[in-house]
Amino acid sequence: MSRDDATTNETAESIETDAHVDDADDADAHAADSSLIDPADPDATPAVVAARSEGEPPDTSEIRELAAAAGYAVVGEATQRRREDPTYDLGRGKAEELMRLAAETDAEAVIYDGGLSPGQTFSLGDLLPPGTAVIDRPRLVLELFADAADSRAADRQLELARLRYELPRLREAVARDASEDVRLQPEGDSRVLDVEKRIESAERALGEIADDRAARRAERRDAGFDLVALAGYTNAGKSTLARRLADEVDDPDFGDEAGARDVGRADEGEGDPAEGDGPLAVADRPFETLSTTTRRATVGGRRALVTDTVGFLDGLPHEAVRSFRTTIDAVRAADCALLVVDASDEPADFRRKLRASLTAIEATEGPVIPVLSKADEVGADGLAAAVEAYEDAVADLDPHDVPVVGALRSPIPVSVREGTGLADLADAVADALPTATATVEVPNGGPAQAALSWAYDRGVVAETEYAGETVAVDLAGRPEVVAEAERRFADAPSS
Repeated sequence: MSRDDATTNETAESIETDAHVDDADDADAHAADSSLIDPADPDATPAVVAARSEGEPPDTSEIRELAAAAGYAVVGEATQRRREDPTYDLGRGKAEELMRLAAETDAEAVIYDGGLSPGQTFSLGDLLPPGTAVIDRPRLVLELFADAADSRAADRQLELARLRYELPRLREAVARDASEDVRLQPEGDSRVLDVEKRIESAERALGEIADDRAARRAERRDAGFDLVALAGYTNAGKSTLARRLADEVDDPDFGDEAGARDVGRADEGEGDPAEGDGPLAVADRPFETLSTTTRRATVGGRRALVTDTVGFLDGLPHEAVRSFRTTIDAVRAADCALLVVDASDEPADFRRKLRASLTAIEATEGPVIPVLSKADEVGADGLAAAVEAYEDAVADLDPHDVPVVGALRSPIPVSVREGTGLADLADAVADALPTATATVEVPNGGPAQAALSWAYDRGVVAETEYAGETVAVDLAGRPEVVAEAERRFADAPSS
């Protein structure tokens, strides 16, 4: 079998199986010493990391971590500073150096820290030793997503992202086949058409899921809950903060080990309490889950539902991000979003990760509060540097291209470990939530008590005062719920 045939078959077969996606960065070409291979994972697949950048020397630390999370052992790396080569992305000489490195280390894969075009993928594959897979950053991320998919919505989103990634590569493979044997053209066209139809089917299914979630959000708002969502780069500390914000109250109706009042994963069912859901994932591992997990919380005195979402990653193509719209919509449609950024990151990494997160979110319906997490790991100078990096990153973004920039509030430093900044964050969230107030005074009696009970159930009663045969009620909360409470009290005397 020729190298082209093997690459074509791999591309076609990957549409039927899980895709692998992500990227890396570094600065020269060399074989790794044995200390870089994890002895605890003898089944890890040996791989060489490759990266190119036009500016600073590539940093491969993140791609190495992602590769390890996906089951690869990095046995070497090749990096380069230069402009993009249209054939290999790397220059021809560096690509040949990568070929020799892969052969010397018996690497079964080359993991490229960046997105490769279909043509670059095939050209690089042709140059490498037979059987060496070419995995660019998007494909590696999709592989990690595949390991984390744990719900119907996550599976659907992953399928769509994978199909959108593979379609142009299948077209490239078919074109190469057709150039060698015109008899293969009808078969190739049929395979492309099949994938296009599967993309349309996945889009329709996800559209239905998105509609269901929108209806569920409306129901929760009608019940008096404010919707708060956490977003941020992977391992920024989102899940740890979500755990801290959740109400730690034992409740037999909610089956969480930590006692937090959990209303379940938004990917499952219709939002009923989900018994048996474990505590929010806090492991230092990307993509612990693709599902959004929602929990009850009291934030700044307001009843809220706090939703933790999947972490973002830099370097994903727009099409891949767009495939996960139903997950990101939890952030976009929230009354208030918390954008968690790791204050302990180096300024360059801080800016890169913040830009990646804001670009993925694009726009929100409510305000966004940046949260500088892990503030206990940096001193005053470190926090000042993080704030400066935040301001620089935001200034570099065009609000027309990334409208969420206009929704940003002032950043708040927080240490979940020490508990510092949490009160300030709660106050900021309460200030950002949509709020209406009203005072009603009605004759005390059964109808008034029924209206009062309804208002208490929806968390909009700020104060009550009984005076003789009347009751005065101060209302504060979601505008639509306060308006409905006013109507019920107005109808009470005549009932």
